[in-house]
Amino acid sequence: MSKAIRIHAHGGPEVLTYEDSDPGQPGSGQILIRHTAIGLNFIDVYHRSGLYPPPGGFPLVAGSEAAGVVLEVGQGVDWLKPGDRVAYAVTTGAYAQERVIDASRVVKVPDGISDEQAAAMMLKGMTSEYLLRRTFKVKAGDTILFHAAAGGVGLILGQWAKHLGATVIGTASSSDKIELARAHGFDHVINYKEQDFVAGVAAITGGRKCDVVYDSVGNDTFPASLDCLRPLGMFVSFGQSSGPIPPFSMSLLAQKGSLFATRPTLFVYNAKREDLEASAAALFEVVLSGAVKIKINQRYALKDAGKAHSDLEGRRTTGTTILIP
Repeated sequence: MSKAIRIHAHGGPEVLTYEDSDPGQPGSGQILIRHTAIGLNFIDVYHRSGLYPPPGGFPLVAGSEAAGVVLEVGQGVDWLKPGDRVAYAVTTGAYAQERVIDASRVVKVPDGISDEQAAAMMLKGMTSEYLLRRTFKVKAGDTILFHAAAGGVGLILGQWAKHLGATVIGTASSSDKIELARAHGFDHVINYKEQDFVAGVAAITGGRKCDVVYDSVGNDTFPASLDCLRPLGMFVSFGQSSGPIPPFSMSLLAQKGSLFATRPTLFVYNAKREDLEASAAALFEVVLSGAVKIKINQRYALKDAGKAHSDLEGRRTTGTTILIP
């Protein structure tokens, strides 16, 4: 019998239960996958804690990205076959040894990229792709600020932004994380526990500030992030690891320099099949070229997902973490 991690009620890591789970058979347009590696992301914590409502209610199988091997294909799926390696980033359902999923939401994993790398980079890598190439089109000469530089998205986005020719500034909470970020494309990293990052950005940029701020931290970095932007700069809030941003008046954006602000999500940006394919192709290209390197810093057994959540929330992880089914 296949196993999965289920959540029956909101709570701490202890609500993640390892249970028997029958994935069922693929219907029309679906495939059955045997997972080989599963990504760990903060959105999994949001679903568990209740910050985000569980899609489809309880019980919930958490997890938003994974890689694996196709076991069976349903009617109408003519571009995949058993044995193909695939990967995906969707809303939920990845914390399982096997699952049925719509074939339209997966992409084939090219040679040269391992299953573990694919599981570690689909959500975080395609998040980096849309942030850098679509939400704000970063180009050579731009200056960006990225909070949580040593996190999973940060280590991918830092390399990619540097590849695009940007000056990349990050924030981190310890010397180890600062060194890790510097090794992954960041030109400057500010220890926000020891230095006011607004003052740090002003000093680094000679007062010009940044063209865009990418903020997945939320409450702890707002509204200070706005003070790191030049006039007409863009504030991109794509997560809230420290809690949601409190309500604010739109006039604040005018006061801070006629700023732009957006709250994007990967699942909207890649809702269309053609956008998903283009995003994954761009990600695979920069990884295969060597411009972006995917390193897995932590591995946990799927049954130990609670421990992985605890370490992630306690900021005891860096970069990318995967679960092994």
